[in-house]
Amino acid sequence: MELLCVALQLYVVVIIARVILSWFPVTPGSAIESIDSFLRMLTEPVLGPMRRAIPAVRLGGMAIDLSPMILMFVIYLVLVPLVCTR
Repeated sequence: MELLCVALQLYVVVIIARVILSWFPVTPGSAIESIDSFLRMLTEPVLGPMRRAIPAVRLGGMAIDLSPMILMFVIYLVLVPLVCTR
């Protein structure tokens, strides 16, 4: 169970890294592009369906994707208490 608890916490770090990396332009062929592709490969299977179910919040001319924040809340408020109890 401890391994699953660590995996959940690492997945939250991966989500945060993807969110931060999304704020910067990624040039094709760069090292950052390979990191971005790796992070997307790990997170998109979960975030993609959530993004389709939960529309982005419109703020004037921009939109905020809430799916990473909702996923982190689910992990920390539901999964971690269920999995990481001793």
